[in-house]
Amino acid sequence: MKAIDSGRVRSCVGLVVLAVLAVAGDVAAGGLVPRSLGPTTSTVVAIEKSYAAGTIVIVSANRTLDLVISDGRAIRYKIGVGRDGFRWSGTVKVGRKSEWPDWRPPAEMKARAAGLPDLVPAGPLNPLGARGIYLFKNGTDTLYRIHGTNEQSTVGDFASSGCFRMSNADVIDLYERVKVGSTVIVK
Repeated sequence: MKAIDSGRVRSCVGLVVLAVLAVAGDVAAGGLVPRSLGPTTSTVVAIEKSYAAGTIVIVSANRTLDLVISDGRAIRYKIGVGRDGFRWSGTVKVGRKSEWPDWRPPAEMKARAAGLPDLVPAGPLNPLGARGIYLFKNGTDTLYRIHGTNEQSTVGDFASSGCFRMSNADVIDLYERVKVGSTVIVK
């Protein structure tokens, strides 16, 4: 009789348990757990105006976000912006960043959409997606974010309540490049 390698048995049992949990998770989530981080839309572009490297320039009408990388060059991403009545402009700063952030819908949003929870915990079903970049004005949180989304169809559209949505792949890339304190210009 051959001896059983207990390490291999534990590995196989572990894989089976993970597979069962994955299926159960899909069922529990109604099959809504995203299987992809979405597309990468970044391209390097020439820009006309001179901004300091690290500055983010958002042009809502074009649904683009540019991260300035040098004089006259930027990485451009496709984004979703505020729908009618929710677009805004101004200059803010990156006040903080968070990986897989939780989401607390603001009171104004909860008033418009009855039934929103007080808190959506971090994870793949969270509307802020894989990363959150929090926008501050004069040291105060504006409640606006640059964030990922699991609703990929809204990227490139006028769909949010004033936040800027990116594919999760793009927001992960931007998150790694941008620093807390960076200037964000919204046009």
